[in-house]
Amino acid sequence: MPRHIVALAGLLVLVGCESMEPTPIGASGAWGGQHVGLVVEGGLGSLEYDCASGTIDSFIVPARDGTFTAKGTHRPGEGGPARVGQIFRAYPATYSGTMVKDEMTLHVKLEDGTTLGPYTLRRGAVPQITRCL
Repeated sequence: MPRHIVALAGLLVLVGCESMEPTPIGASGAWGGQHVGLVVEGGLGSLEYDCASGTIDSFIVPARDGTFTAKGTHRPGEGGPARVGQIFRAYPATYSGTMVKDEMTLHVKLEDGTTLGPYTLRRGAVPQITRCL
C-alpha cells in the first residue's frame, strides 16, 4: 500500500478523534455529604437533598483546574408521603463547583436566582439527608 494512502488514513483517524465529545471522567460514582447525595453515571447525575431532588442532565466534565458547570433540574419537595397522581414540578437549574480528587464542592443556582449550597461531598461517603416532615 502506498505511503500517502497510509498517511491519509492516519490523518482521518486523528481528525475524527478531535471532533468527538469529551469523555466524562472524574465525577462518576456515589458522592455524599451533609444534606446532599449525588450519584453520577455516564457523566449525568441524580441528586437528593433535604426536602428536594434534582438531576444533572449535561455531562460533568471538570476543567484542568477542577471547575465544572452543568445544566439540570431542581424539584422542591414537600412534607409527608407522595399522593397518588401527585405531579412534581421540575425547574431549570445550573450546577457548578470544583472537584479535587475525591472531594467536590457543589453550588446550585435556580432559574429565579435562588442559590443553594455550597455543599461539600466526598466520593463514597454516605449522604446525611434530613427528610421533610
